[in-house]
Amino acid sequence: MNISTFFLSASNSTGFWDFLSSRVAIGVYIAIIMILIAILSVHVLNVIRLLDGKEVSVTGSKNSASKAVGDGRFNMLNRIDAALADYERPTEEKITLEELCHAFRDYAAGNLGLYYDISDIRRFIAGMSVTRLILLQGMSGTGKTSLAYAMGQFIENDSVVIPIQPMWKERSDLIGYFNEFTKKFNETTLLRKMYEALYREEIYVTILDEVNIARIEYYFAEFLSLLELPDVNGRYLDVVSDVWENDPALLKEGKIQLPPNMWFIGTANNDDSTFAISDKVYDRAMVLNLDKKSRPFTADKREPIRIPYSQWCTLIENARAEYSLSQEAEQNIREFDTFIVEKFGISFGNRIMNQIREYVPVMIACGGTEIGAIDDILSKKVLRKLEQQSPTHIRNSADELVDAIEKTFGEGMTQCSEYVLHLKKTM
Repeated sequence: MNISTFFLSASNSTGFWDFLSSRVAIGVYIAIIMILIAILSVHVLNVIRLLDGKEVSVTGSKNSASKAVGDGRFNMLNRIDAALADYERPTEEKITLEELCHAFRDYAAGNLGLYYDISDIRRFIAGMSVTRLILLQGMSGTGKTSLAYAMGQFIENDSVVIPIQPMWKERSDLIGYFNEFTKKFNETTLLRKMYEALYREEIYVTILDEVNIARIEYYFAEFLSLLELPDVNGRYLDVVSDVWENDPALLKEGKIQLPPNMWFIGTANNDDSTFAISDKVYDRAMVLNLDKKSRPFTADKREPIRIPYSQWCTLIENARAEYSLSQEAEQNIREFDTFIVEKFGISFGNRIMNQIREYVPVMIACGGTEIGAIDDILSKKVLRKLEQQSPTHIRNSADELVDAIEKTFGEGMTQCSEYVLHLKKTM
């Protein structure tokens, strides 16, 4: 008998229908329903646990998700917590800013075979006193990256080099991102160094190599905004949007403090393969032009110097207290500002004026002069804006501008005068 014949005969049987309505059958039905309810309950509970594990606790409360990933999503940062728990700060060195500049120059030459003019070393050190973002510009092979690298060697805290990639567009390209599949955060070298710097008292140098091979205004945008805040201890960068129980100790609600003891040194080649750097970046950075190699000189090898960040701050504060911008210089700068507003429609505003007040005293403490420091910062921060003017207007007004510079400031403004005459020839 085949199956179809069986069901046909069964359906014609009164006993079959009596069995389906019997107490035994009803008991079977109830048992099947209970089993289905139990299976459904298990699935519902699993879904609830999964959703509960993904919930965010912005107040730092415990959740099951953090437990599910074992030692946490930040493996390297958690290891830094353990490794630097007993960190001891370095002892202070007995040194002045001028001695620091000469020691750094001699170390680069004697130990590394890298030669720099003392004026460039002074500009580099004084620039670090104004902002955490330094731009080193110039032709390839003039020692831009080497200067920042040498600084790390000199202070016994190796510089970290971040080679910028052409496709970079956002913050995650620099600090990493959370991988939803692995439940781990892809921690970049920069993120690890930033976290390490929060524990240590050393000065940290981060090299953004070929900073303008991608648009720095994109991938560095949040850093630029934070660097604008006056309180260096209040600059916090978003890392993740939630909080897990075993996140690293120094992350606060998914944010990392931008280390006050870390400097970003961007090297820039200005050629057809790179993007132009915008005013937004230039206004927030200090600029050092390295247009040619310095001549070699004899220098003995010397020991590196570990300078605590707190000592660096003290040296800067003392320089500004001792060598504040003179009233005559401030008046001359304001007169020059009035002239270029009327003649060219450009002004440098309060930000650059504050940078001048901070930069000039440190340059003097490094062994430079007040007029030399003013000449340097005006040529890099103010006259650079002339490049956006009409070429015809610049050519016709260049001589008048040079006369105004010499009349206002007197002798010593060679960088400004040379820059204006260079624009006259090239625009």
